[in-house]
Amino acid sequence: MAKQNIDAEAKALIIKELLEEKKADNVSLLDVRGVCNFTDFFVFCSARTRRHIKALSEHLEEKLKPRGIRIYRNTRTGGDDDWVVLDCLDVVVHIFDPHLRDFYGVEKLWNSRNKEEA
Repeated sequence: MAKQNIDAEAKALIIKELLEEKKADNVSLLDVRGVCNFTDFFVFCSARTRRHIKALSEHLEEKLKPRGIRIYRNTRTGGDDDWVVLDCLDVVVHIFDPHLRDFYGVEKLWNSRNKEEA
């Protein structure tokens, strides 16, 4: 399939919809344009189990490719797949175990930076 030109916001909304379709918990978007120099949006979500985290990651990989959205890097950062980061360049997706999401507070950190810049 030919690559589609999809802007960052549309891409983030597609990813959010796909995560919700697979029952991700607490899906949120964070617009970091003008605050972050390596991406435009973060998408955060939680999953109930490691298996659910893996299923969400695989679901995105499967469903984004036909839409011309490439995942450039898929990183498991929690040691045992408790935190997966999918890099789509202008959108970075974080799939967390809920306890790690609270512990690291990545979403809160970027949200507070975003408010400071406003």
